Amino acid sequence: MITAHGAPTHLVVAGGGESTVVVLPGTNFSAGAYLPLAAELASRCRVVVADLPGQPGLSSGDRMPAAGRLAWYGRWLTDVVAQFAAGPVTVVGHSLGAAITLAADSGHVRHQVLVSPGGLVRLRITPAVLLASVAWLVRRSPGSSARLLRLMHSHHHHVPRPELVEWMTLVARHVRSSTDPGHATIARHDVARTVAVGDADVFLPRHRLAPAAREALGARLEIVDSAGHLVVDEHPALVAELATGAG
Repeated sequence: MITAHGAPTHLVVAGGGESTVVVLPGTNFSAGAYLPLAAELASRCRVVVADLPGQPGLSSGDRMPAAGRLAWYGRWLTDVVAQFAAGPVTVVGHSLGAAITLAADSGHVRHQVLVSPGGLVRLRITPAVLLASVAWLVRRSPGSSARLLRLMHSHHHHVPRPELVEWMTLVARHVRSSTDPGHATIARHDVARTVAVGDADVFLPRHRLAPAAREALGARLEIVDSAGHLVVDEHPALVAELATGAG
């Protein structure tokens, strides 16, 4: 546990080496939900996975006000990085975590890996996603959690991990967090960036995300085959390679 930008913050820290990778989860997820990615990274470098304040997990449960929320998170991330920067730092942000990554102006960060990044385009909510989301919130059962997670995976990935199903069920029963990251604020234009999305991302279709990434970030969109919005869970080794093999 640390205090970052005034907020009690829970971190999972593992691995070692001269470089550090900081991982920021997406909406409704926690450090515990990213253990497959953390394990892949820990075999290559030091990894720090954070529970976002105001989101489910062991950090502060105080919800951040909508006005200026990403700016607050950007300052929070800058403080987290400053406390762990003993060498080059890469930040891997997934979904909401990617929007937070963009909002931070830390000079310690050499490379940003933005996976299924929120904040560049509006999330697409299909009728199937809307129905599954409502059922998840109303029924609060493992079955409804599994159905929602299946939509967040690609059609190649039929069975969500039991740990994720259990986690999403707990979130539905005990948490009411915000879901839309809002419009991204880009704090730095002098940092290396890798932007990636699954070819079957239900929220962020590649044909909409690619021009937004090019226009806002000057970055080419990397397409991950056989992956949905939860590419970090479907292909953790590939995400770890993006974080440690470039930048």
